[in-house]
Amino acid sequence: MQSEAAVIDKTDELDFAALLEESLAESRIERGDIVSGTVLSIDSHGLIVDIGWKQDGIVTRGDIERMGGSTADFEVNAEINVAVVNLNDNNGNLILSAAQARQNEDWLRAETLMNDETLWNGEITDVNRGGIIVSFGHLRGFVPASHVTDLRRGLKEEERLAHLQNLVGNSIAVKVIEVNQKRRRLVFSQLEAEQENRAARKEALLRELAEGDSRKGVVSGICDFGAFVDLGGADGLIHISELAWRRVRHPSQVVAVGDEVEVFILHLDAQGQRIGLSLKRLQPNPWSLVDDIYHIGQLVEGVISRLESFGAFISMEPGIEALLHVSQMSANPDENPLRHLYEGQKLLMRIISVESDRQRLGLSLTEVTAAEKAQWEERQLELVAEAAEAAQREAEQAAEAELNEQAPQAGEGEADESAETEPVAPE
Repeated sequence: MQSEAAVIDKTDELDFAALLEESLAESRIERGDIVSGTVLSIDSHGLIVDIGWKQDGIVTRGDIERMGGSTADFEVNAEINVAVVNLNDNNGNLILSAAQARQNEDWLRAETLMNDETLWNGEITDVNRGGIIVSFGHLRGFVPASHVTDLRRGLKEEERLAHLQNLVGNSIAVKVIEVNQKRRRLVFSQLEAEQENRAARKEALLRELAEGDSRKGVVSGICDFGAFVDLGGADGLIHISELAWRRVRHPSQVVAVGDEVEVFILHLDAQGQRIGLSLKRLQPNPWSLVDDIYHIGQLVEGVISRLESFGAFISMEPGIEALLHVSQMSANPDENPLRHLYEGQKLLMRIISVESDRQRLGLSLTEVTAAEKAQWEERQLELVAEAAEAAQREAEQAAEAELNEQAPQAGEGEADESAETEPVAPE
């Protein structure tokens, strides 16, 4: 008898555990859950769906129409994902939503794109004061104005809205930067997508290029230390020392933004994603011509390009810099030879050394005789006078041309006067 009672008690425990598990399973379905169900029936009001709960659920026709579809898009016995909207409405019905389930799929897809850092192309469908709206499946994503690439900063609000409105209908590449389903926040960035696109193009370009090649590009930016050149989606840098064989104070002396240039691929750094370029390597090295142009003892003209404590660098043809050492500036040891010199000053000097292989050319002021200097200075005064006379002639010619343009054509005045004073014969 005791054993039979034990068996009965054990059976009761199993039945109770099964009931408890079933009850807990039912209670685990909550509002907002996404569950899979089977379509039991379809009518003009919507769908009846079995989700394995204690009662079947209803997907209304309005919910289906919000997805842009109709009840005709579904079949009986078909599997369907639905969201639990209400476990028990005023009429005791279980209300489900296929539209919200579809949106959940989009939320999951957005999370995957964000985690994988994958770019996505979408269409701009609307704008607001803060940025642009991009459709993402059944969701609406937001691109803040600060993440729109072609929006100039500092625009007035009306100008910014007008600019953004013109973007509606365009397809853009974006990167998912925030997904928050509870707050229904889906945020994109066009700026970060563009940066990643450029990085990818640069990586591809690095594989395509080879050191020693030449390639055409467009100057995209200028800074104190060099110029950036767009080689077709990726930028390389021309260091200021590679812009010209002569000394360059600032890159703007050689190139301007928008200039099309041909550059030499100086070095490639695939790991650091850097491309080193050169302009001067595609130009003849002026030092290779020095031996044919200059010789020791020759009198030459040059312009001071910069002054240093040890001397002055002199710009000379064909685009080289020679050195006028401080010891070759004055025969008077007590005098500060730099006191009378300034950048841009033109000087007459004598060549005292030529080392073209080391790119060096030495000059001297003290080796120039007083007669040579006097003759040269006289010639400089003559050149100044000739330039002044030429400028005066050009000014006079321009003034005469202007007077001729303003003067009436010959005979015009007489014709007008006779037309006013000559009597008209009666008919």
